[in-house]
Amino acid sequence: MAENSLLSKLEGLESRFEEVSTLITDPAVIADQNRYVRLTKEYKDLGDIMEARKKYVACLNVIKEAKDILANETDQDMREIAREELQANEPLLPKLEEEIKIALVPKDPEDAKNVEVEIRAGTGGDEAALFAGDLFQMYKKYCDSMGWSISITNESEGTMGGFKEIAFSVTGVNVYGILKYESGVHRVQRVPATETQGRMHTSAATVAVLPEADKFEVNINEGDIKWDTFRSSGAGGQNVNKVESGVRLRYPWKNPNTGEVEEILIECTETRDQPKNKERALSRLRTFIYDREHQKYVDDIASRRKSLVSTGDRSAKIRTYNYPQGRVTDHRIGYTTHDLQGFMGGDIQAMIDALIVAENTEKLKEAEL
Repeated sequence: MAENSLLSKLEGLESRFEEVSTLITDPAVIADQNRYVRLTKEYKDLGDIMEARKKYVACLNVIKEAKDILANETDQDMREIAREELQANEPLLPKLEEEIKIALVPKDPEDAKNVEVEIRAGTGGDEAALFAGDLFQMYKKYCDSMGWSISITNESEGTMGGFKEIAFSVTGVNVYGILKYESGVHRVQRVPATETQGRMHTSAATVAVLPEADKFEVNINEGDIKWDTFRSSGAGGQNVNKVESGVRLRYPWKNPNTGEVEEILIECTETRDQPKNKERALSRLRTFIYDREHQKYVDDIASRRKSLVSTGDRSAKIRTYNYPQGRVTDHRIGYTTHDLQGFMGGDIQAMIDALIVAENTEKLKEAEL
C-alpha cells in the first residue's frame, strides 16, 4: 500500500529526530556554534515532518475505524457518524501525503541564506532604467511585507530616473529560497513617459539573486596524509643530522578545475623539532590548497553572477509585464495575473507560490516519491 510505503520512509527519521533532540541539549554541542546552528535547523525540519506524520497516521486510523464500523456495525447512528468521518478524512489523506512527500524532498541548503540582488537596465535605454527602478520598488515593498531588511550597496541612477544599475542586500528568514525565482530577464511592454507620440515600447531589465557567500574554508582530511621522516642535511649542529626531524607529506588532492586527483608533496626541515616541522608542513599544504581552490571559488561566483545578469536581451525573458492589458505573465510556468498594479505594488506572493509548487512537483518526480 502507498501509505505503508510512505510510512516506511519515515521510520528512520523518527530515531534521527530523537537523536537530534538529545544532541541540541548537550553542552559540548552548544559550545560548537556552527554544529549547534546546523542541528537546530535539522531539528526544526524533522519536527515539521514528524508533525505531518502524526496527522497522517491519525487520518489513516480514523478512515480504518470508520470502514470497520460500516462493514460490521448495524447501529444506524454509529454508521452515520462513521460515514461523516469517512467523508471528512478521505479527501484529507492525499493532501497529507503530498505535504509529507514535499517535506521529504532534500532542501537546498542555500535556501535559508540572505541574498545579494542586482537589477540592471537592459534593452530600452531610459525606459529600461525607469523599469529597473519600478522593479526595485516592487521588491522593496515585498521585502517590507515579509519583515525583511534591505540595504542598498551600489546604485547608478538613470538620466530620466530609475536606475541603470542597483545592488542591494536582503536579510531575513529563508530569503534565497523565496527570491531565487526572480533571477532572469524581466520584459515590460508599455507607453513610456518619455514617448511623445504614444507608441508602445518593449524594454527589459535583468535581475540576479545570489545567495550570501559562505566564508571560504580549506578542508583537509588529515587521515589521507602520508607522512615520512628523514634526517635533515646541512648546517645546524649534530642533532639535525642524527635525528629524523625532517618531514615529508604526500596528500591526494582533487583538482576542482580538472576533477583529477593530484599528489601534493611537501618537505619541511626548517627546525630541529619534528612536531614543529609537521605543523609547518601542514600550514604550507593548507596555503597551497587555499591558493588553488580559492581562485576556483572566486571564478565560480563571478561566473554565476555573469550567467544570471546576462546582457538584458529581450529574447531571454522569464516574465512579461504588459501595461495596456494590465497583466503579468511568467513564461516558465505559464502563470498569469491580471492585477498588474497590485503586483508592482509588491503583491508577488501568489506568483512565487506557483513557482515553488512547480519546482516541488519536479523534485517529487526526480525523487520518485
